[in-house]
Amino acid sequence: MSTNRPAFHLAIPVDDLGKARDFYGGVLGFPEGRSDTAWVDWNVHGHQVVTHVVPGHKPTAGHNPVDGHAVPVPHFGLILPVDGFHELAERLRAAGTEFVIEPYQRFAGEPGEQWTMFLLDPAGNALEFKAFSDESQIFAK
Repeated sequence: MSTNRPAFHLAIPVDDLGKARDFYGGVLGFPEGRSDTAWVDWNVHGHQVVTHVVPGHKPTAGHNPVDGHAVPVPHFGLILPVDGFHELAERLRAAGTEFVIEPYQRFAGEPGEQWTMFLLDPAGNALEFKAFSDESQIFAK
């Protein structure tokens, strides 16, 4: 798989920009880009995620069963190298993060074997971070 990928842009609602800064900048360690009083751009490994203040935002996520877990939908995140995944999991634990789905290895021994974890940002947006030992398995059937 090529490492030269186009960057994506994603805008998400938050209810408190200070909490978003603490989480996305402080806990996750994403560099802050441009900002205004109602939004902040985040450099998410070369991708642009923008947290926009939406007063009274209350996310309502559904769930979908995957590998015996109730996966929150919608969600977004990153595919990291395995060592980066485990480093992030430890950083999240050290910050007292409550996981929706604790870090674990999904589909062990099957196509698409991966490490995965799910959590919520302070506004309740669901995030998934995952890692494949073999990135050629990302779209394996």
